[in-house]
Amino acid sequence: MVVQFRKIFIVFIGIIAMDVSDGFALGQNKLWYNQAASNWLEALPMGNGRLGAMVHGGVSQEHIQFNEETLWTGKPRFYAHQGASKYLKEIRQLLFNGKQQEAQDLMADEFMSEPRSLMSYQPFGDLIINFPTHTDYSDYQRELDLENAISKVSYFVDGVKYEREMFISYPDQLMAVRLTSSQKGKLDFDFHLESVHFKKSVFTNYDEQLLEVRPGDEPQRFTGISEESVLTGQAGVKIITDGKVTPKYKEILVSGASSATIYLTAYTNFINFQDVTGNPKAKVNQALKKFETLDYESIKKKHIEDYQALYSRFELEFSGENRENIPTDKRIYEFWKDPNDPALLSLYVKYGRYLMISASRPGGQPSNLQGIWNNQINPPWKSKYTTNINAEMNYWPAEVTNLSECHEPFIELVNECAITGELTAREHYGCNGWVLHHNTDIWRGTAPINLPFIGPWPSGSGWVSHHIWEKYLFTQDEDFLRKEYQVIKKAAQFYSEFLIEDPKTGWLISTPSNSPEIGGLVAGPTMDHQIIRSLFKVCIEASGILGADKAFADSLEMMLPKIAPNQIGQYGQLQEWMEDKDDPNEHHRHVSHLWAVHPGKDINWEDTPELMEAAKQSLIYRGDNGTGWSLAWKINFWARFRDGNRAYKLIHNLLSPAEEPEKKTGGGSYPNLFDAHPPFQIDGNFGGGAGIVELLVQSHLNSIDLLPALPDALSEGKVSGVCARGGFELSFDWKGSELEEVSVLSKAGKECTLRYRDKKVKFETKKGKVYTFNKELKNTYK
Repeated sequence: MVVQFRKIFIVFIGIIAMDVSDGFALGQNKLWYNQAASNWLEALPMGNGRLGAMVHGGVSQEHIQFNEETLWTGKPRFYAHQGASKYLKEIRQLLFNGKQQEAQDLMADEFMSEPRSLMSYQPFGDLIINFPTHTDYSDYQRELDLENAISKVSYFVDGVKYEREMFISYPDQLMAVRLTSSQKGKLDFDFHLESVHFKKSVFTNYDEQLLEVRPGDEPQRFTGISEESVLTGQAGVKIITDGKVTPKYKEILVSGASSATIYLTAYTNFINFQDVTGNPKAKVNQALKKFETLDYESIKKKHIEDYQALYSRFELEFSGENRENIPTDKRIYEFWKDPNDPALLSLYVKYGRYLMISASRPGGQPSNLQGIWNNQINPPWKSKYTTNINAEMNYWPAEVTNLSECHEPFIELVNECAITGELTAREHYGCNGWVLHHNTDIWRGTAPINLPFIGPWPSGSGWVSHHIWEKYLFTQDEDFLRKEYQVIKKAAQFYSEFLIEDPKTGWLISTPSNSPEIGGLVAGPTMDHQIIRSLFKVCIEASGILGADKAFADSLEMMLPKIAPNQIGQYGQLQEWMEDKDDPNEHHRHVSHLWAVHPGKDINWEDTPELMEAAKQSLIYRGDNGTGWSLAWKINFWARFRDGNRAYKLIHNLLSPAEEPEKKTGGGSYPNLFDAHPPFQIDGNFGGGAGIVELLVQSHLNSIDLLPALPDALSEGKVSGVCARGGFELSFDWKGSELEEVSVLSKAGKECTLRYRDKKVKFETKKGKVYTFNKELKNTYK
């Protein structure tokens, strides 16, 4: 039965593990390789939401590069440009007069944030473990076990099997590295901490070592940046072993051991975006004392139980040819040559869920452009939060793949930006409410940054506020909605005051702004109007649910028909701007004017088929190539267009090797399945996984649509634990591209409507009850 699928699958995996007594078990829930990582993009990620690490798996030297989520450059500050609003009217008039360059020049001089750029997420340190005699080895293998969140390495030297087992525990807030040899007393190694930071110190105390770092004041000749930082980081390691421990000046030696466990943790003085008075040294010292009392098997058990409580809620399996017996790096290459490996797609979705659990946990920071993993002092785009698509895409799979708790750090970021965004709204626009532009950082900057033709995009607050609404739609938690309602309302309040009448058309438009990263500073980009219109509708509906602010909701209702509408242009395309000036030969990575198709819903086949056709034409003009995250967004678009085969074509591009010389499509995946912009950005991992699920189930309209865009290549499979708006959790399977059976768990007792092709069934539910239907959508429950 479908409802039993999750239990059966877990038992099945367990049997695989039991059947293989030597080496590692191969399966759908593993990334595995026959050689060590030669660079960072081949290393395997681990994390617990606060600590992140990249495991290289070298034989004679293990390199584990690690991060702590709050180690950034900079200091608490407001980025708002005082008095910028004095120039708003003039900038708008210049745009109305067609003087774009003059408007951008004035914007650059008087309107941009202070300072002009945001701060950078930083690497913390490196744990180096040397095995000097391990030069001649055989039977090497390394893996990342997604089922248990454990990274492993094994190989033989002179008939002795050496194994490493590594994980980062959320319950115990530590990284554990377990080293063993198959023969007693054969384990000899040394280890130490180091860091790429210019200001650092290392102190050894017998079986412990401490690393202190301070980022942000590296000499500019080394990094090209000079960002003052008030943050300091403290890391500590401790060795527990049955061998002999000999401390040296730089490293700690271990000899004659059969097993050893290295424990590591790290902290900074960051408490929140306004408070940096923490004491990382005290926290590390406390942790080092705790390490002395730990039992490895106990903390491993706690780690697995905690992780699986999230991971095991959801299962996805595609039938057909399966190349799981091929190492992952080679498997990606084979998929590029022949995209007939359905199980790779399910692995990709599971890997995305693993990355989300590893990078985003309640109480911590949200996943940034690189999740929680970064090895560079000057990372691409500063590894911050880009809110004109990338930060939001990171959380597209959170609700639908049953990881609602992992969404919480992003919701908290929205709340914090709502605080800093009030000052930005006043200083830049003379408006009440709050605003966020196209980027933020750990200090929750909300002002327009960087370039005057990209940074001034005031719709970030509108987009991120939708995440509060989406979380409510999936959970139906009215207490949560009541708690967060003011954030939504104040975002809507800003736009209600910010919109201005266009002198040519009389419509209310957003200006100054831009269609993200294309076309320069303009008056009235389509994307802005889609987001604002949708936000007003959300605020109106939330007001009705909570019985609050009827007068304000009524005022938004009156504004809705006055907002500039979507328009169809001369090429049959959805216009990106007020003017009909789209270039059909433009293949830009952003497709912002299709926001109302996805993640929005106002453009859809049921209500606005003519606009849906126009949006589809725009997407065709943009093309099937793009950066990794762009491919991921297009996969979601084609899912909404119900063209699964076109979506699969883009999945083929996304899961092809990123750096293959013959591959000229852009994007792709690195050997460790990290998404390639290029360079690495994690958004494509999350957006791509969400897009694969979007092919199987959609619930953004008034029903739960089953298999709405199933590709021919995925003609058989099963899924369990997938969530839908309305507070429902589904399990279903299909064969020959036909639905077999579906079960619906009602989490909130709301009315449910299922749709499969031309069949539809609507039924009342009770909270906690499961409802089962056959392929005809006839109920089979009692």
